[in-house]
Amino acid sequence: MSRIQQLFHRKKQRVLNVYCTAGYPKLQDTLEVILALEQNGADLIELGMPYSDPLADGPVIQASSTIALQNGMSIEVLFEQLKELRLKTNIPVILMGYMNPVLQYGFERFCKEAAAVGVDGLILPDLPEYEYETIYGSIIKNNALDFIFLVTPETSEGRIRKLDTLSSGFLYAVSSSATTGNDKDFTPVESYLQRLKDMSLRNPVLVGFGIKDKASFETAGKYTNGAIIGSAYIKALEHSADIRATTKQFLQQVLQ
Repeated sequence: MSRIQQLFHRKKQRVLNVYCTAGYPKLQDTLEVILALEQNGADLIELGMPYSDPLADGPVIQASSTIALQNGMSIEVLFEQLKELRLKTNIPVILMGYMNPVLQYGFERFCKEAAAVGVDGLILPDLPEYEYETIYGSIIKNNALDFIFLVTPETSEGRIRKLDTLSSGFLYAVSSSATTGNDKDFTPVESYLQRLKDMSLRNPVLVGFGIKDKASFETAGKYTNGAIIGSAYIKALEHSADIRATTKQFLQQVLQ
């Protein structure tokens, strides 16, 4: 089993995946942020590779990506930073990003280097299902990386089941078709999450977009295996003078 699969094997509920942007707030903060998250209760890290033209990221994560790029973050720099990852932590780490920079880097090279530094999985929201099945999926699998597809409230049951079959690790349930970081009434989302729960999917399900505090985390946990927090944590880091203290305070408010 991969580290992600091991996590869900031992922990069925209240799994907390936290998104952070590589190279933010400062270029060399990547590992410090990961370690601070692990030490204060995160179960899984979704490490964003900054990109100048994101599709799903809201203004908060977009701004963090802009700063990270200005700091000098790139895929090359990220892999150099992650060489020390498995010397310091065993927490599962997923790289989240977009196809353009990965293709420019070289897809096979990217997957090999990700596996070599101890990355466990990938989320590439703009990799279409067909291209995954015919071109890229085999490369991902050959490097023992999990791949996580996203589903939304508008995704048909047939397509959800297909993406569940193609995914490994978990299935990412986007709570709405908006971008990340929007304040929203979570009540209408509950019927969608109940629908996913009733489908008895093969993979665990984590819900993201709009999860920002204890209330939304607990609500998501009634229907799924856990949730993903992104923009709220990035916002907390924005003016932080102490990453560890900020992370501890933020995660205590979510988990306690």
